[in-house]
Amino acid sequence: MPLDHPLLFKSLCYVDGHWLHSSSGASIAVQNPASQQDIGHVPLLEREQIVAAVDAAERAFGAWRDESLDTRAAALRRWAELILRHQDDLARILSEEQGKPLAEARGEIRYAASFIPWFAEEARRLYGQTIPSHIPGAHLGTLKEPVGVCALLTPWNFPCAMITRKAAAALAAGCTLVVKPAHETPYSAFALAQLAEEAGLPAGVFNVVLGEPQMAMQTLVGDSRVRAVSFTGSTRVGKLVLQAAAADVKKVALELGGNAPLIVCADADLDHAVQVALDAKFQTSGQDCCAANRILVQRPVYEAFLQRFAKAVRGLSVGPGLEDRHAIGPLMHQAALDATAERVADAVDKGARLLVGGEPHALGGWFWQPTLLADVTDAMRIYREENFAPIAGVRAFDSLDEAVAMANDTEYGLAAYICSNRLDVVQPLIRRLEHAMVAVNGTKFTGHPIPFGGMKASGLGREGGSDGFEAFVETKYFCIHHQGQRY
Repeated sequence: MPLDHPLLFKSLCYVDGHWLHSSSGASIAVQNPASQQDIGHVPLLEREQIVAAVDAAERAFGAWRDESLDTRAAALRRWAELILRHQDDLARILSEEQGKPLAEARGEIRYAASFIPWFAEEARRLYGQTIPSHIPGAHLGTLKEPVGVCALLTPWNFPCAMITRKAAAALAAGCTLVVKPAHETPYSAFALAQLAEEAGLPAGVFNVVLGEPQMAMQTLVGDSRVRAVSFTGSTRVGKLVLQAAAADVKKVALELGGNAPLIVCADADLDHAVQVALDAKFQTSGQDCCAANRILVQRPVYEAFLQRFAKAVRGLSVGPGLEDRHAIGPLMHQAALDATAERVADAVDKGARLLVGGEPHALGGWFWQPTLLADVTDAMRIYREENFAPIAGVRAFDSLDEAVAMANDTEYGLAAYICSNRLDVVQPLIRRLEHAMVAVNGTKFTGHPIPFGGMKASGLGREGGSDGFEAFVETKYFCIHHQGQRY
């Protein structure tokens, strides 16, 4: 593909400062989901090559940990500057392999870059404590120490941001990394590795590997030298990662699935609520763990909301992301298209009103019409399951107690949204919702200073903000006795 910086398009893994083929010659094709044409082929490393990446990270750890914070921070800032300098190239790579519209891709690149200087500076506040001593003649305190080698397992829907949100915290704290991106979107990870090398990150500090997915995950999580694992993906796979990490009692951070509710109260500004619903459901073509899959509207404004929302959904432009004028791109693969068709058919069969869409798009391939279903119920798959697709389900409610019960009736607890202009409504709702992040009258709520993460089956730990260090540091206690003192 034409790029201003052609070296960003790499088809090799990156281990110990070297670009690698698979020792067996194994590779996998990466497709553009809009055209279903191969972008290229990338290597699937063998187990011993993934172990070699852990070897490299282990060797590099001591020197990287002992570097001054200023040295680590300077390298990270250079990395962020290079990402921003080449954001157009990175967005093109991202759109090519993931399918999202270029405007969204550019937004993700800027979002990805924002975490790096944040953590480079926030690491200056990884303070220990001085503890008032209960032991005569002793000095007590704590230090924050980097945990060691970390494995970062990242998904295909945000292939740049999910790497930097984890990696920036780990690297700033003094850890070294082995990153395993999704095999659907490896080129963004390789491009980040190229820029990390140009920024001067030492060999072995930042490694990127691909392999047969189950083998690669088991190799990294099962290696006793890997002391922390950060995973973003499905709840099903997250549970497997947690089980595997338990064998060595590793630190684990999990950012898993979601089934977000959006509660539209009767007092809300309906035009604004429609825009919130549009943004909350259809960004990333609905392939977002924070997507508002269950839109709950108070009955007095239910039909008026549906009428306005249907008009807005009909206006969404669908097409290849690289054309830079569309709001909705393709789904990621055939399995996603098939699951979407099944969920829509299930909802209609069980009584949902199909107001907009409901079919594969005329463009063919993995494009799906933006779809709006009314009168959904908890018997429908579209309501119960996480929907990674541009399909919105809307349901009426009467009382706020009913809305809270509906919103909390899910195994997930990641994001929730509220549209209301009354603080006496909003503040109690925030407290009562069993979701870790609540946005009111808007959808822009993530970013480098906030603790992103979920409750219940949506995960463990937080990414971003000062909490984002927790997976990558240990608290070390010390007790210094003055000479001649004993317990």
